[in-house]
Amino acid sequence: MWVANGESAVSDHGANLKPGVSVSYALPAGPLRRYISTYSQTVVAPGSPTVFDQVYPEWPNIRLTAGGDMAACTGPGPLQPCNPICAIGPTSHSTHFSLAPGRYWTISLLPLGWAQLVGIRAAEFADRWEVIGRESSFAAFAPLLDCAGQDDDFTSIAARFDAHLLAMLKRPARREETILKAHDALLDPEVTTVDAFAERAGTGVRALERLSLATFGFSPKLLLRRQRFLRSLSQFMLDPSLAWIDTLDHQYVDQAHFIRDFRRFMDTTPGAFAAAPHPVLWAAAVARTAIAGKPMQVLQRPSESV
Repeated sequence: MWVANGESAVSDHGANLKPGVSVSYALPAGPLRRYISTYSQTVVAPGSPTVFDQVYPEWPNIRLTAGGDMAACTGPGPLQPCNPICAIGPTSHSTHFSLAPGRYWTISLLPLGWAQLVGIRAAEFADRWEVIGRESSFAAFAPLLDCAGQDDDFTSIAARFDAHLLAMLKRPARREETILKAHDALLDPEVTTVDAFAERAGTGVRALERLSLATFGFSPKLLLRRQRFLRSLSQFMLDPSLAWIDTLDHQYVDQAHFIRDFRRFMDTTPGAFAAAPHPVLWAAAVARTAIAGKPMQVLQRPSESV
């Protein structure tokens, strides 16, 4: 487990880490790592003010709290309560959120995890949140709330998450190897076209389109565009002293090209994003890189999760 908090200045993120906020990460048990990338715990200390932040587009997540108060909105709009446990599908817009003093946990699903543990068509839940109730498509995740509420020791909580999620595993997901190949291809910076994406996945373009919408949530073209953008944003997250021009992925024609993508995926400008406080995001980037090798869930290869 690795922790970043506002009491320790870590590299160039030090000025962005907020006292009273800490973020910890842990890897799931080995058999889960092709389905789940990480578990995280965010703590906003008692007496601290509510924190506000935004997170870049991601793969799906299960988020929960025991005694805290969280609200969120993907894309423009007002924050909506999402207590005590909610599911969010794959996103193509940033998610704004608030966390009152309390403890919060995130179980980050990889695309194969969505196919295995959820099973509904990912495009139907893209850019959407849902509080998990008895009739929810995510009802099988509801017992995770009990796993988190028993004590404050994150190592013990992660072990209970493992036990519950391992019990949810059934036979291998349909098209499991194709999903893994497609995921691996998506993360290769040299894969720049849908044709190349399909070839690397070992399938046709039309089949890739169906697979992408069912498991990844978006069309192959949008997935490639999102990945290009997030590779660039991750460089800034690891070193906020960089100028944006120094973070650009090689696929960008110029800075204006990148700014258009920034507005599309983050619903704001690069300058406004850099100027805003990010008390959770920067701490998460430090802690996640230390434990998983990547600052973002969406940059983690399936091969790095096995």
